[in-house]
Amino acid sequence: MIWAKEEQYSRGEIESLQLERLKKQVQYAWERVPYYKAKMDAIHVKPSDIQTLADVAKLPFVTKKDFRDSYPFGLFAVPKTDLLRIHASSGTTGKPTVVGYTAKDMENWIDTVARVACMGGAGPDDMAQICFGYGMFTGALGLHEGLTKVGATVIPASVGNSQKQLMYMQDLGTTLLVATPSYAMHLVEIIRGMGVDPARDLQVRTALCGGEAMSPALRNDLLKAWGPQMRLTQNYGMSELNGPGVSGECLEYQGLHVNEDHFLAEIIDPDTGEVLPPGEKGELVISCLTKEAIPLLRYRTRDITRLDYSPCACGRNTVRMEILSGRADDMLIIRGVNVFPSHIEEVLREVPEIGPHYQITVDTKDYLDTVLIQVELVDNRLLDSYTKLEKLEHDIHQRLRAGLGIDCRIKLEAPGKLPRYEGKAKRVDDKRPK
Repeated sequence: MIWAKEEQYSRGEIESLQLERLKKQVQYAWERVPYYKAKMDAIHVKPSDIQTLADVAKLPFVTKKDFRDSYPFGLFAVPKTDLLRIHASSGTTGKPTVVGYTAKDMENWIDTVARVACMGGAGPDDMAQICFGYGMFTGALGLHEGLTKVGATVIPASVGNSQKQLMYMQDLGTTLLVATPSYAMHLVEIIRGMGVDPARDLQVRTALCGGEAMSPALRNDLLKAWGPQMRLTQNYGMSELNGPGVSGECLEYQGLHVNEDHFLAEIIDPDTGEVLPPGEKGELVISCLTKEAIPLLRYRTRDITRLDYSPCACGRNTVRMEILSGRADDMLIIRGVNVFPSHIEEVLREVPEIGPHYQITVDTKDYLDTVLIQVELVDNRLLDSYTKLEKLEHDIHQRLRAGLGIDCRIKLEAPGKLPRYEGKAKRVDDKRPK
């Protein structure tokens, strides 16, 4: 089901609407946000300079640092009395980014999430169990509102108490799961441990995954666990850009459709800031074309992807984001080699003897970078054979060296040893001096 007519606009119609909204939004930001006007003045750019979509490159970037420097309301264009909702990021590395929504913002947000839900196969007959944490995080309430708009019945289960999650799935007949990919995999372990086969004994047939990237290998593992009939899609967003609803996968699984009437996407070189041509991989930059509370323009997401403008068999004409390759600020430089944790995961998932859970620890010894990768075995009987363990560790080491060009120490752990995460998985611990 295609939710909104704008998803089927022609490329010309999409770009005409984007330009109209971009001009309006730049003027609005200039007039209402002193912080943003100062950034534009510093590079001698005025709203009248924006005459084409390509002119968006003349505007200054906005980063998470700008949110923190203007904490909490410095990027807002409306008084607090005009806000219906406030959300914030987790703020685990300093001040959180605070975002707000007017009545129109809420209407647009809910509509874009409804589109993403429909792309992934959600419908009014679904019993949707949301396993995101409720609170300041935008994910839970965003999907809650969007699925309600679609007409689904929502079970706001939140996170934790996995035994109770299973009880709800069984007793209420859950058909749709909302979770991070890592929590969906964690639920599989819990459910199987209770003697239940997710594919055979439950009615869950659709999963809308978000909050973290899902590698092709993890998707395959989830499909094996939940059953080949499972419709398993990813959706993308972040609190600064509204939350979920920026883009989502359709059932053709050829990338995530961007809701282009609300968001203008660019790809830049993360080092130089230069705009890259269509098809090139780089950092995703988003301009929000309809936000009233925070008219955010050229926000650097730090996510690495590419854009595909070719037609999609689903009938939507909106540009598609490739599944994320990693984050520019998550990239590890190990002895001069650029490595994304997602690339390490891809190599690890090719080894059948180990499971989906891993931990990367980077440190410095004698002025040289060291990497320790802990991975769990799928069968603890391997722990009884030192020879087999040693051979497996060597095999993983060689795979990583050949595939990524890094040397690392491998430590094999018993099943269940590594931490599990209800929200975004934290896979990397970089102990090196900053």
